[in-house]
Amino acid sequence: MGLIGFGSNPKAATTTADTDDGVVFDVTMKNFESSVLKASMTTPILVDFWAPWCGPCKQLTPTLEAEVKAANGAVKLAKINIDENPELAQAFRVQSVPTVLALFQGQPVTGFVGAQPASEIKKLIGQLAKMGGGTAPDAVDVKALVTQADAALAANDFTGAQELYAATLAHDSANAHAYAGLIRTLMAMGDVDGARGLIDAADDDMKKTDAFRAAETAFNLTQTKPANANHAALEDKIAKNPDDHATRIELALALFADGYKVEAIDALIASIKRDRMWNDEAARKQLLQFFDALGPMDPATKDGRRKLSSCLFS
Repeated sequence: MGLIGFGSNPKAATTTADTDDGVVFDVTMKNFESSVLKASMTTPILVDFWAPWCGPCKQLTPTLEAEVKAANGAVKLAKINIDENPELAQAFRVQSVPTVLALFQGQPVTGFVGAQPASEIKKLIGQLAKMGGGTAPDAVDVKALVTQADAALAANDFTGAQELYAATLAHDSANAHAYAGLIRTLMAMGDVDGARGLIDAADDDMKKTDAFRAAETAFNLTQTKPANANHAALEDKIAKNPDDHATRIELALALFADGYKVEAIDALIASIKRDRMWNDEAARKQLLQFFDALGPMDPATKDGRRKLSSCLFS
């Protein structure tokens, strides 16, 4: 699965300034496919979207250049002036600068928006360099990689999960489980922009898979947390009026967005027990969304389905 297909564009700038034997270089629409997409098949590439008028860009770009040069060719840096190359900015849905995306074997593996400290950039480049030095594709057990990645994510080893999912995609770019897992990992790390970037960059085939849809649903649910939601205040409100089902659903959404998936499910189960038919079964429908977002193999989904069955058929 290629990320995005590009062709030539007569409006694109035609000059390219390469430095340091191609480790740091400027990119236009004309040479993006060869210099970035194809080149990323063997070497991880950071893509720096910047603009001459952007103050934070002037702080970030020199740091990126210095850390990439220190990596001695293990990672490269492609710089894109969005004023001269608006097509590329639009293709990657860049909404503000600086935006930095990391590509490996044609796939986005992570990214960030805004200036970052040198320590974080160095850490990121170290992870990408390690990723680029992996085992040859024909010697890789993709299924084992995915299993290890899932285990790392379940153990809250987000860095390990990110590397393993990215390595899987490097060898099997159409692996929806790994792509969805990478989205979930970035969500767990609090990297909203990175997760949204992967969702937006997915191709049509990926978007049709159950794994991707579940991850997208999970992402959307985390973004629909009620404004100024306070768990204790909502619980107190429910205690005063146990039949306030709207507040129960509001509490469930807040809990789910904050990572309390079991508690969120229990809040909806409590609503269903009191009045299953309230507002056209709103609590049950919201619960099914939670199950879809978590996936059928998540322990919280399995336990929640048992609770729902018990509630509906008791």
